[in-house]
Amino acid sequence: MKAFKLVLILTIVTTTMAGLQPAEQANTKEKTDKQLVAAGNNEFAFDLYARLRSTEGNLFFSPYSISTALALTYCGARGETETEMATVLHLPTAPGKTKTAKDVIGQMRFHSAFGKIIKDLNSRGEKGGYQLNVANALWGQKGYGFIEEYLELIENNYGGKLNEVDFVRATEAARKTINRWVEQKTNNKIQNLIQKGVLDSMTRMVLTNAIYFKGNWASQFKKDKTKDAPFTLIDGKKVDAAMMNQTAEFGYLETENFQGIELPYVDDELSMIIMLPKEIDGLDEFEKTLTVENLSKWQSKLRKREVNVSVPKFKMTSQFGLASVLKSMGMTDAFSSNANFSGINGKRDLFISAVIHKAYVDVNEEGTEAAAATAVTIKLTSVMPSRIPVFRADHPFLFLIRDNHSGSILFIGRVMNPNG
Repeated sequence: MKAFKLVLILTIVTTTMAGLQPAEQANTKEKTDKQLVAAGNNEFAFDLYARLRSTEGNLFFSPYSISTALALTYCGARGETETEMATVLHLPTAPGKTKTAKDVIGQMRFHSAFGKIIKDLNSRGEKGGYQLNVANALWGQKGYGFIEEYLELIENNYGGKLNEVDFVRATEAARKTINRWVEQKTNNKIQNLIQKGVLDSMTRMVLTNAIYFKGNWASQFKKDKTKDAPFTLIDGKKVDAAMMNQTAEFGYLETENFQGIELPYVDDELSMIIMLPKEIDGLDEFEKTLTVENLSKWQSKLRKREVNVSVPKFKMTSQFGLASVLKSMGMTDAFSSNANFSGINGKRDLFISAVIHKAYVDVNEEGTEAAAATAVTIKLTSVMPSRIPVFRADHPFLFLIRDNHSGSILFIGRVMNPNG
């Protein structure tokens, strides 16, 4: 039997229900479901970061884009494949070491909650003081027998409509069509996501996710205060970097080992959080402590105060093939002939062959522009000091962009050299 491939492109609070009216109960359940989804996505984000941090140099990716793309795939997963994906992705659809029975929800509630987070992000991005867009689409082989319930699940919850293309007779045209969609949805920041050779005549489906964000700082850096200054690399060498400077009130944290600062964007709905180890070569040890629990603890200790801030301007693009990483995390069946994606076509003849992710970020005086897309291919077989603290990011640091409403980490990365 021939094996076909399917390509997918992308880029807790316990409450009591006693005494609540039906409408209140529904709202409470929806809120809790969304919190469970966001918490699971963040757990996956740090698990994935721990695997990718061995990559040399700068690092940047969108765990949210990757989680979304794999959630689209998970819609069609069944049996052991479904269980493995839920475990690796920390989905609230299966028991785990941090989840009790009441924190486990079914697939339908999960997809509904995930979809509502996406719709909320897009709604606020349309009317807020920033641009934020999360887009999904499904590209299927003309005339192929996809299960209608699967297509409806994707469209109703994730807004991903089916677009018919011809991978069999016009593979290159299909590749260009999908890449154009990604470019359009990321304001041309993610280009040529699917390179030649990824798709072929055996491809049957591509699911795409793209995320684009552009926001101005709530407190902008003045360009005339940007000065070249030394940035010390991990090996002790120094390079000149364009350092942005300002003194203003920010959420600030200082411990024995690192400083943390929260730089909000306009409307305070999203923020960049920067974690700066005190030792020039301290990032490696700090990365080992990066967990959802620790991040939550650190965020709770951020206190508004006046801070002298110096942060380098930087711009970077990262691209990864994630199949081997996901397999090493325990998602093995999905990449083998044992895969069960029968929820997509009613057969057990599809498996993931590749997961591709590409991300872009530009941080400057006005704010931040970031974009990402992910591709998955499936084949048939402390104590505050009294002085004004100085936060000077002149050596390697970690940063993330967080949605303050859902708590979702949209992007995460580190700067080893602001010059690339």
